[in-house]
Amino acid sequence: MNAHIRDIEPKDFQLVLDYFLKATDAHLLKMGVDKSKLPKQEEWLDLLMTDYQRPSSEKQAHYLMWELDGTPIGHSSINKLTYGEEGYIHLHVWNPLSRKSGLGSYFISESISRYFEQFNLKQIRCEPNAQNESPNKTLAKTGFEFTGSRETIPGWINFHQKVNSWLLSKEKWKPETD
Repeated sequence: MNAHIRDIEPKDFQLVLDYFLKATDAHLLKMGVDKSKLPKQEEWLDLLMTDYQRPSSEKQAHYLMWELDGTPIGHSSINKLTYGEEGYIHLHVWNPLSRKSGLGSYFISESISRYFEQFNLKQIRCEPNAQNESPNKTLAKTGFEFTGSRETIPGWINFHQKVNSWLLSKEKWKPETD
């Protein structure tokens, strides 16, 4: 199997939107996503394209496509970007059959390296729903430091929830080597 990450392209935007817009209510709940806050497709596409066209130093978010044998199977995004400082990472394996396969750890590791370099970040944060076991396990395995839990609305498409806060500094980052 050939696993690969790449920057998202406009032709991929629909795949990301479909992941959210066609997700089951149970999956959205697990991720902490409030279905009523999801924007209409055209509005969301416009938001993605606007940010896509910005230079790295001005981006508010960035997406990486995860591929296995040339087929997109998920994505990572980083938002709340402050170039040269920090951003918040998100990880999504689209196909339920591909989850819990170990692929997430590989893809998140590759994504972290790319984000540190591309945005000159000092640290990367992540705040998954505290009850969503998979990303919390993946973050711990990848080297993130657990910094606590808190009640919040972690993002613009989320409902109020308990999140686990994770932090990874560039100084402590040890990418996997083959």
